Amino acid sequence: MKLNCDMGEAFGTWQMGLDDQIMPFVDQANIACGFHASDPLTMAKTVALAKQHNVTIGAHPAYPDLVGFGRRNMDIAPAELKALIQYQIGALKGICESQNTHVDYVKPHGALYNTMMADFAVLDTVMQAVSELDATLTLMVMAVPEAPEIKKMAKKYGLNVWFEAFSDRLYTDEGRLTPRKEPNAVHASFDLIEKQVEQLCETGTLTTSSGKQLAIHADTICVHGDGAHAVDAVTRIRTLVDRQNQTNAK
Repeated sequence: MKLNCDMGEAFGTWQMGLDDQIMPFVDQANIACGFHASDPLTMAKTVALAKQHNVTIGAHPAYPDLVGFGRRNMDIAPAELKALIQYQIGALKGICESQNTHVDYVKPHGALYNTMMADFAVLDTVMQAVSELDATLTLMVMAVPEAPEIKKMAKKYGLNVWFEAFSDRLYTDEGRLTPRKEPNAVHASFDLIEKQVEQLCETGTLTTSSGKQLAIHADTICVHGDGAHAVDAVTRIRTLVDRQNQTNAK
């Protein structure tokens, strides 16, 4: 099991996240590409930090929504959506090439991510965008019960997919994230986060908002690098996942 984290989400003098402290503890960095957060210098610094710690780099494209941090849905035609995704990935690829490294995967952000997991027509457009730009890039998507269907879609475009679960989010019975506006959508305690990660690693299941046990396959777990206790949470998750990975390898 890998750990991934959204990174490079500062913008100008506005700061977001504890990238310097979190980067040593993750395997994959989802680097914002300027549409929901970040700027060219922040992107360059984040790429350099990921390279320093041997962390795999992913593009984190979003709807063009700086004010809303990419969390507001937008009605964008497929051709335009494809172009804005390719634009963002291309920008990060250029910065990576200047530092003799590369982008390995793509993980859409916020409302774009949630929309593509609810509407597979949008997911199809995202897959088209990635495959036309660089079919060697892996697409990171949410680990959901419809995983076989998603794999079939990806195969059509020659894409590999990684399935992602979240360490600190409450799930619905349908296997989607509870909207942030609803109570308890984000786990507030270390105990809840650790319990969810441990359950994922040991049993491949999640407990939903109604108490249902939901079976999913996850390749990577998303941790968040913002918040007052982010570093403590991520280091504890790292220890837990490493211990479970060692157990599974025996």
